[in-house]
Amino acid sequence: MADLVYKQVLQSLQQRIKTNQFPHNRLPDERSLSTEYQVSRSSIKRALNVLAQQGVIFKKRGSGTFVNPLYLKNKSIFRYEGSNLGITNNLKIEGYEPQIKVLDFAVIAAPPEIQEELFVTSEDFVYQIRRLRLIDERAIIIETSYIPIKLAPALTRQIVTGSLFDYFAKELHHTGTKALMTLKVQPSVATDQELLHLEPTEPVGIMEGIFFLDNGTPFEFSQLRIHYHYFSYNTFVDVAE
Repeated sequence: MADLVYKQVLQSLQQRIKTNQFPHNRLPDERSLSTEYQVSRSSIKRALNVLAQQGVIFKKRGSGTFVNPLYLKNKSIFRYEGSNLGITNNLKIEGYEPQIKVLDFAVIAAPPEIQEELFVTSEDFVYQIRRLRLIDERAIIIETSYIPIKLAPALTRQIVTGSLFDYFAKELHHTGTKALMTLKVQPSVATDQELLHLEPTEPVGIMEGIFFLDNGTPFEFSQLRIHYHYFSYNTFVDVAE
């Protein structure tokens, strides 16, 4: 429950920052935010720490907490920032209302490469889910996911029209907390060109990885083929002297 509370605060703060709701880009202090949201200061502190780690805000001693102006200059429709695992919620935070079109929903025997990624055997079955993600009727992501049936036996085609992360959190009481990700760029193929409206000479961004639940269980292998106009990767690097 505590995880859901702080995430709700985090998402609200992110949305307010994106829509410039804080005068002079200065956030209220923790006590004021705790009163405003009617949550504990520990939940506020946790949300602010995440924003600071992402480079969204910074604390200036004796002056308060401010929105990082460099962050505001670096907005994109889809951005992965190390901890924003749920794509549906990520797009909502950016101010868009995403749509999902399910292209395929099937149960198959786990392919050899998926067995290795999700620690399942040849006797295990997985959901194979292909979805097209859109914003304002524009297709931006082709997503192919594999989830072991034993982790979500009640999953349906209707459920996968929404956020899988929300489903796992609300219905299965587990949240996605970590991912091992690979990012690269490849030439687009015929399916990319058809669904994402790309020219044969245009590339796609590729993001693929294994997602883990809060108990350490790998629950999804996913590959995203992203229209290059809508893909960027941001990270912070600790610089040692």
